[in-house]
Amino acid sequence: MIDSGDPTNIVQRFLAALEARDIDSARGLIAPGFTMIFPGTAPMTSLDALIAWATLRYRFVRKTFAGFDPVPGQGDTATVYCRGTLSGEWPDGSAFIGIRFIDRFELVAGQITRQDVWNDIAETKAAP
Repeated sequence: MIDSGDPTNIVQRFLAALEARDIDSARGLIAPGFTMIFPGTAPMTSLDALIAWATLRYRFVRKTFAGFDPVPGQGDTATVYCRGTLSGEWPDGSAFIGIRFIDRFELVAGQITRQDVWNDIAETKAAP
């Protein structure tokens, strides 16, 4: 599905779909050749790969957004940064909260082509 609407809205819908585990809706917002890079892993090219990887890291994660910063590109391209904190549950059932994150999304013709993720999960999990 190509949505040439507001890039920030597209990113918000994508993240909301992932959090709700509505993978079909999330898939509808990504372009063929989509790539995502999370800390500590090789690039992933499918949401199924993301789910398999994330299952080993946490039971669930939620994002609290501090803001979205769109950067218009040339033609039908855009970049959207979002930032905030993560909360959720580790695999052992213990909770985490307040972990900083920044996501960077690249969009072409209303579809997400790339997601880069930076967060402090490893530092938080390793803390005594």
